Amino acid sequence: MGCACRRHGSLPPLLRAWLTAIVLAFATPWLGGCEQPAPAIAELQGTTMGTTYSVKVYPTPAPDVLDRLQRRIEETLTRVNAEMSTYLSDSDLTRFNRNPSTDWQPVPAALAALVAQAGAISRATDGMYDVTIGPLVELWGFGSRGRRDTPPTDAEIAALLERVGYQRVEARLSPPALRKRVGGVAIDLSSIAKGWGVDELTRVLDAEGIASYLVEIGGELRARGDKGGQAPWRVAIERPLAGARAVQHLLALHDESIATSGDYRNFFEAGGQRYAHTIDPHSGHPVRHRLASVSVIAADCATADAWATALMALGDRRGPEVARHLHLDALFVVRDDDGLREMASDVWRAKRGDRAPTSEQ
Repeated sequence: MGCACRRHGSLPPLLRAWLTAIVLAFATPWLGGCEQPAPAIAELQGTTMGTTYSVKVYPTPAPDVLDRLQRRIEETLTRVNAEMSTYLSDSDLTRFNRNPSTDWQPVPAALAALVAQAGAISRATDGMYDVTIGPLVELWGFGSRGRRDTPPTDAEIAALLERVGYQRVEARLSPPALRKRVGGVAIDLSSIAKGWGVDELTRVLDAEGIASYLVEIGGELRARGDKGGQAPWRVAIERPLAGARAVQHLLALHDESIATSGDYRNFFEAGGQRYAHTIDPHSGHPVRHRLASVSVIAADCATADAWATALMALGDRRGPEVARHLHLDALFVVRDDDGLREMASDVWRAKRGDRAPTSEQ
């Protein structure tokens, strides 16, 4: 369910390939009597959560402002990891997961808020979105413990299902705390933490008075303002093809966030069947449907991130129904006999029409 928080460091090839959206931040030339140089866009980048981050700002700030931004960005991402990583042995989330107590455990306010937000999405999807599913993701070889090339046994799956279920965790906002209803429950926020990280970085930029930016962590993005000359920030949704890099859908992003979830990077095949990393929390098995990817646009990136995962889990039938019922801004890419087909939610069509251009105009 997305890319898990990792310590900073080099990028494993699998996680590099697992990015579900690519950024095409084109610098549009100024128009006039003759072509002028493109607007100056500064980019700050690095690694976080097992993937990369990029912060583009327009216009280029003064050097001292850029230095301060880089420092604050790194401090913010370090804090997010320290609170929500399942890879750091001393993170707040790891300590909660390791503690078998069923009493309330104090946690940072952001961690409690994110678990509460995840719980609301779980309830809205009848539990198909579930942040306690991490042990099953690991069992199937889609987590941090290494790959596998054969499915686990029914007995192994059944044993883990006893401690999977969003109802087995409670979140309290004041004072912030989490509580397990079953001692062995563990939370994995990989399906929402990258989006939250994007939101945290935008708060840094807003506080610094940056009016135009594009922030990206592992393919989850938020844009504000434009690149100068009213040229919008353009981003691309990747075509959901294994072993290939191509653009499925290009669109302009205006003061909003986008996240994409897909099944085409993290999977294995065994016995003539394809097993992808999106797990059904009820059965403990990978979901089986025709949905290849889902992109969701929302005001904040944590919401977009979580709902992209949730709709991907729901599939090509239930996903569009939930998107319509909840007025979600979503684009579904479905596999059928003729290849890939797009289905847009009512909100997506109302805002962007049936299809955005797939190349610069």
